[in-house]
Amino acid sequence: MKKFLLLLLIVLAFTSGICQIQWPAISQQTKPWARWWWEGSAVNKKDLTANMLDYQAAGLGGLEITPIYGVHGYEKEFINFLAPQWMQMLDHTIKEAKRLDLGIDLANGTGWPFGGPTTSDKDASKTILYKTYTISEGEELKENIIYTQEKWIRVANDKQPAIEEINRNIPENKNLQSLALDQVKFPGHLPLQSLMAYSDKGTIINLTGQVDAGGKLNWKAPPGKWTLYALFEGLHGKMVERAAPGGEGYAIDHFSREAVKNYFRKFDDAFRGYDISYIRALFNDSYEVDDARGQSNWTPRLFEEFQKRRGYDLRDHLPALFKKADEETNSRIIYDYRSTIDELILEYFTKQWKSWGDTKGAVIRNQSHGSPANLLDLYGAIDIPETEGNDIPRFKFATSAGNVMGKPLVSSESATWLNEHFLSSWGDVKKVLDLFFLGGVNHIFYHGVNYSPKKEEFPGWLFYAAVHFQQTNPQWKDFHALNNYVTRTQSFLQKGRPDNDVLMFYPLADRYQEPGNNLLQHFDNMEHEFNGTDFQKLSEWMLTNGYGFDFFSDRQLQNISFTGDGLMTGGNTYQTILLPANKFISEKSLQKLVDLAKAGAKIIVYKNLPSDVPGFHKLQDRRVLFQNMIKQFQFTGDGSIKKSVMGKGAFMIGNDMTTLFEEAGIRRESLPEKGLSFIRRKNPDGYTYFINNRSDKIVNDWIPVNTKASSVALFDAMVGIKGLAKWKTASTGAIEVLLQLQPFESVIVQTFNSKKTGQVFPYIKAVGSAQPIHGEWTIEFLNGGPAVPAKTTVSKLSSWTDLEGEDVKNFSGTAKYSIRFEKPAGNSFAWLLELGQVNETAEVFLNGQKIGTLIGPKFQVVISRENFKQANTLEIIVSNLMANRISYMDRNNIHWKKFYNTNMPARRRENTKNGLFDASAWKPLPSGLSGPVTLAPVNYE
Repeated sequence: MKKFLLLLLIVLAFTSGICQIQWPAISQQTKPWARWWWEGSAVNKKDLTANMLDYQAAGLGGLEITPIYGVHGYEKEFINFLAPQWMQMLDHTIKEAKRLDLGIDLANGTGWPFGGPTTSDKDASKTILYKTYTISEGEELKENIIYTQEKWIRVANDKQPAIEEINRNIPENKNLQSLALDQVKFPGHLPLQSLMAYSDKGTIINLTGQVDAGGKLNWKAPPGKWTLYALFEGLHGKMVERAAPGGEGYAIDHFSREAVKNYFRKFDDAFRGYDISYIRALFNDSYEVDDARGQSNWTPRLFEEFQKRRGYDLRDHLPALFKKADEETNSRIIYDYRSTIDELILEYFTKQWKSWGDTKGAVIRNQSHGSPANLLDLYGAIDIPETEGNDIPRFKFATSAGNVMGKPLVSSESATWLNEHFLSSWGDVKKVLDLFFLGGVNHIFYHGVNYSPKKEEFPGWLFYAAVHFQQTNPQWKDFHALNNYVTRTQSFLQKGRPDNDVLMFYPLADRYQEPGNNLLQHFDNMEHEFNGTDFQKLSEWMLTNGYGFDFFSDRQLQNISFTGDGLMTGGNTYQTILLPANKFISEKSLQKLVDLAKAGAKIIVYKNLPSDVPGFHKLQDRRVLFQNMIKQFQFTGDGSIKKSVMGKGAFMIGNDMTTLFEEAGIRRESLPEKGLSFIRRKNPDGYTYFINNRSDKIVNDWIPVNTKASSVALFDAMVGIKGLAKWKTASTGAIEVLLQLQPFESVIVQTFNSKKTGQVFPYIKAVGSAQPIHGEWTIEFLNGGPAVPAKTTVSKLSSWTDLEGEDVKNFSGTAKYSIRFEKPAGNSFAWLLELGQVNETAEVFLNGQKIGTLIGPKFQVVISRENFKQANTLEIIVSNLMANRISYMDRNNIHWKKFYNTNMPARRRENTKNGLFDASAWKPLPSGLSGPVTLAPVNYE
């Protein structure tokens, strides 16, 4: 009998475990992380630990250390980057992080881009400039072959020095933090790299060796008219932006193997003797080398690299490089030049950095955007692609590369410059975080938290980019609510695999073939680089019509295979490939597409097939291969879609995407028709949908979800509740789920192929009208400043800035609102407490019991009737923004903008005074609880 009971208990325990719905496990990685600025690296062990304890308590999972410029008045505490003392601070941080279970990433430099005092002129970024000369038969050039560079200096502050004051050996300048150099070009003659002569008869002569040290050309022109192209190499002059002490200097040449290799040597030297194994990732903050005058468009070995990779001498085609040949030749030569730069930054910077990181036991986290190269390949070559911004098509470059290459994490620099300084609430931040989630991000990095000494007065040490996730922010006490939301959401989004159906070809060749005004093109987002293209239009169309998709590159195409389940890449399965009416495609890529079709793939062609191969190298040979493949296509059909069957698969071409996708059997979600946005992931036992209501309308409806299921559960990541959903099977075999979503609210829908048990998700139904809570409200200001206002009572709620006196108008901090009220009449199961207008976060207590923390955009919470007594005390603790106190400080000339470099620029021009952010003209912003506060009877459905 005992044996039987024991066996029964084991079986019950096991079946209970597999049947109950559960939140995924929480880890360091599922929590949000933050960029952690060390201003001036003026850190000490005591305050490092104190700050980290705050971050841990707030629910952060990890920190990325990024040293930047310093704070005036703390110069004696500055620590040079990678100096022995700096390494001691890093060592302490690592040990404390380990103790506190906080992860640590480290920027592989200070500020951005990579560079600094060890970057010599030889290793610094370069630019190429040219001059042309004309000469006829029998003539000698009278003019010397000389390019005189004019002086140029740009700084990050308003203290422009004369260039004559700057030591040409940049690290030897004694006041680099004050100088805040952004770009420097010293006057003088630039060295000649090449002199080529082109005759009207087609003859080409290399004259480089016939120019003496003074620029005199010792050459008499042969028969014909000649145009001479002289190329001169100069330093681009770009400095490390926002550099920390010991990090100032030139940006590196990202196209040079030796320059990149030399850059990492200083880290090898500094790390020697220290255990850095706890550092998870090494980080780079976007390319931004050409956030400057001119372009870093050259590297000393470019001619050799070009010859090796393209198979011909670029010097034979300098007129075309500079748009002086016929239009087609111009476009093909510039394509080959850009392709060479593309390969150099991929191989010599990105992959070499990845290999170096491997030797340190660290993964690589990179913001590839802004680079003059294929973003998908750069993102795909590292471990954690990172994006930023505020639109999904931009995020898609990082998340697509992550999905196509099988990366488990894609991160985001989140909430950068979200609003003007001091105007962002946690509710505002949540909106943008949801957008990142919808774009495929599953690893949030706040931008960011700033190390600040505990003794520092309000507002403490701040970074210049707007959102201030600081302990001095009154909302800090409720930061945990936002972080808990992110943690729960990411616990789902880091599980399973992405589940997009469409692979859309990235038509980079079309862009590389456009000559433009500059040699380089930089790729950062969809809007600027592909505005008005079919590539952009199709991306937006798929987003708004419920199709999941990723981009892929030519290189990534070679790794795609077809099985009976579909197109496979990076461990993920797709249903089709889409060509977005691109004009150019390489013969190698076209052959791969044909091979995939023959294996069984469905290839959708929007409008037209590509018509040509890009580039100049062996053009005719490649065109023959291309045309021979095109001849294999035999499109037939009388309707809007024509099909060319190849082997087991086919190419389908047409102008109507809806019809094309229907013909190909591509899955569509109709959530957008209900005003909902989503992203879907696949699990071994079903699917995960993250669904977000990005409208200002309430959703209370049956929502179609295009999958089958045996059970469906809902998870509210903000509140932390879960339960079995109400759902039904539609005539199509797919399911419909009942969802109730406030504006900008999110929910996670989990479908299961097996039966699950548990409580039903608490849907609510109004069973009566909302009743206002009347009476006297006591307002007690708890903490903040500049002065804590006196306790008061009001009978009607409004912003606390409407109260009498100046203290309330200047106050940033926290206040407690209290009221006593009788138990509401009625027999409902629960009551919906609606707070009305709240500025900006609120903790709700009923009869001393905490009900919840609310960060908006809506401020409401359901309270079960068991929580009510006959006589009740409601307490609402509200925190406002930093803005009113900052405005007071600016009006009274209280000095807080004390940072080196760019200091504290305004996001909006109207908030600028004397070159810096200024809030002195701001009126007091609404603060506190304005209501109306109501209770509405509800029942659980």
